[in-house]
Amino acid sequence: MEVNTHEVDGVRIAFEGCGHGTLDAIYAAVAASCQARGWDGVDLLIIGGDFQSTRNAADLSVMSVPAKYRQLADFPGYYSGEKTAPYLTIFIAGNHEASSYLWELYYGGWVAPNIYYMGAANVLRFGPLRIAGMSGIWKGYNYRKPHHERLPFSQDDIKSFYHVRQIDVQKLLLLREQVDIGLSHDWPRAIENHGNAAALWMMKPDFKQESFDGTLGNQAAGYVMDRLRPAYWFSAHMHCKFAAVKNYDAPQSSTEKPLDGEAKQEEPKAAAPAVEGTSVNPDEVDLDLDDGEADQPVADKEMTKPSSTKPSLPSSSEKPTGQVSDELRAQLPASFAKPQPRQPKINPGQPVPPSITNTTTRFLALDKCLPGRKFIQLFSALPVDPAHLTTFRPSVDSKQRYRLQYDPEWLAITRVFSKYLTIGDRRTQALPDQGEDVYRPIIDAERQWVEEHIVLQNKLDVPDNFAITAPPHRPGIDPESVPYQPDEYTNPQTTAFCELVGVPNLWDATPEEREERKKQGPPLAEERSHRGGGSRGSRRQGRGRGGRGGRGGRGGRGGRNR
Repeated sequence: MEVNTHEVDGVRIAFEGCGHGTLDAIYAAVAASCQARGWDGVDLLIIGGDFQSTRNAADLSVMSVPAKYRQLADFPGYYSGEKTAPYLTIFIAGNHEASSYLWELYYGGWVAPNIYYMGAANVLRFGPLRIAGMSGIWKGYNYRKPHHERLPFSQDDIKSFYHVRQIDVQKLLLLREQVDIGLSHDWPRAIENHGNAAALWMMKPDFKQESFDGTLGNQAAGYVMDRLRPAYWFSAHMHCKFAAVKNYDAPQSSTEKPLDGEAKQEEPKAAAPAVEGTSVNPDEVDLDLDDGEADQPVADKEMTKPSSTKPSLPSSSEKPTGQVSDELRAQLPASFAKPQPRQPKINPGQPVPPSITNTTTRFLALDKCLPGRKFIQLFSALPVDPAHLTTFRPSVDSKQRYRLQYDPEWLAITRVFSKYLTIGDRRTQALPDQGEDVYRPIIDAERQWVEEHIVLQNKLDVPDNFAITAPPHRPGIDPESVPYQPDEYTNPQTTAFCELVGVPNLWDATPEEREERKKQGPPLAEERSHRGGGSRGSRRQGRGRGGRGGRGGRGGRGGRNR
């Protein structure tokens, strides 16, 4: 057998951390890693955010990056067709993106040939694997707001566009079928407690206090991971490499979750550290996905919080003074009745349905693409359900073994929530969570519609319908920066998706409507004040994610902020 023959029992995947526009270097690193492993390529490349799909200089004007760090980088060549991505590439959004372009593709779509954006939230099938992704970062003060951003953007809009919204998270928390891979830009909240936290504090000392405060990471991503329990979860954002393994109880025995999303009351255990020096390519991280080394305690003695001592309660033989008998209390008005015991808090997405069976999630976060950084990982992924290897067999075409497909359950949920979705309206109130018992029968009814109109019509394949909307940058002719914002466009891909699924296209408008919005200009900026509910970087403005001595590279200083 040739050494470059694909394994028949897995999907070859490359995961890269933060993109920051360096597509040429990322694709070169994947090629080098494949050569080192004796692979003839990968089936799929996943980029964990900060992709920066800037089509031209106008897109740069609404990317949340200090002006001196704004660069068009490599993407315009892929958008214009001058270059072609050598591997099928999918990505989620981070907090440094071409928001004007991604706005057009809320439900997902091709940003360039062979490069697919997953949208604000999405579930896609790729062969035997089911992949769920959520874009953006956690900022609690914007979580329950609608998607109110629309060109022209205010300075607040440029930042808030990347903030996770409740309506997108609610859709993910209603999934009842097993997911194999989960994606978020910033880390799920408290995941550091399931890896070698002491080593993380050495790399990123500021993270230690935030972890103890319970503010490190994305709270919504924690909810989604604890609901979906995929075999793998990948993140970026923190500009460092970190691995963890989170174990769960079987869904049938789990009826409630503590506030931080922990699935068990046992002490978290550290994941096996990366094995250095095993790959010819110095840019690739070798993660032992089998967790072969001995477990290590996460926290040492100095990290342990002292426990409080409560006063002892009186024994049953002691009769407290002033106690009201039950007979007398029964004669009192209802306002004097004993308060009912408080019900334990259950996190969103809980309890997990028994159809989600996986109990171990392997987490990996990687750095950005720079020399000497740990930013890329190759692995062969298997589905949680081995039967999917037979159901979704690879094609005979070695260059494209699997197709990217829509997910029927996700399409049904999309239909349910389309009537609650608003775009560009600041007056809209947040959608209250009506509970899974309310949504379940509605989703089931929409699932029947999807089966009849999409599945049975063989329309699940994601169409190859990339289309240029904004004019691509012309090197040597067009300026590298401009003082104005881009125009708003209707993307034909969004139009086609809305027609397929039978939902309104909220991103369409007449030229006259867009011209009127342009004349009105951006909305007034919000009054500046300290707003709670943020995550990493909410208290230390202006500091980058470059680690010790670093500035965060592209995206520059302030890469953690807002």
